[in-house]
Amino acid sequence: MDKKKRRKVVRFIILLLLFSAIVFTIYTSLTKEKAAVLQIGDLAPDFVLLDMNGEEHKLSDYRGQGVFLNFWGTWCEPCEREFPIINRYYHEYKTQGLQVLAVNIAESDFVVQNYIDRKKLTFPVLIDKRKDVMGSYNVRPLPTTVLINPEGKIEKIITGEMSDTAIRNYMEQILPK
Repeated sequence: MDKKKRRKVVRFIILLLLFSAIVFTIYTSLTKEKAAVLQIGDLAPDFVLLDMNGEEHKLSDYRGQGVFLNFWGTWCEPCEREFPIINRYYHEYKTQGLQVLAVNIAESDFVVQNYIDRKKLTFPVLIDKRKDVMGSYNVRPLPTTVLINPEGKIEKIITGEMSDTAIRNYMEQILPK
């Protein structure tokens, strides 16, 4: 095969691959299930996840309490800075009807347990092994925190790191009246 023919064949294969990639991208974007974007006032999607002790936590079981739902990862630096603050205010407000649920995104039990032990976290830490809850809540950047009022409705969705003052104010905002 001479050089010109070989070059034409290579170009044809490259064009065929590019065309296939474009068709695949269009097909998957049209057929993938669209998750409804959650908004303030929506009922928070219910879920059941296990904590590190194997106990089930069902969001709807916390009706009547404010839920500070925090999505995080052990590699997330803002999460690491927030947790001592969240833990401190959790102790202050838990007797007033506040619950913190920290949902780790699909990391191993071993890694998460080491993190909990190192940080001395005392609120329930759950692992979303299949990322189903993450998908239900449209979580993209970590950390993301969803404030859920005692009626089970979304009060606020916060993406990114929160300050000490913000965490305290958000927790107070969802305390039962």
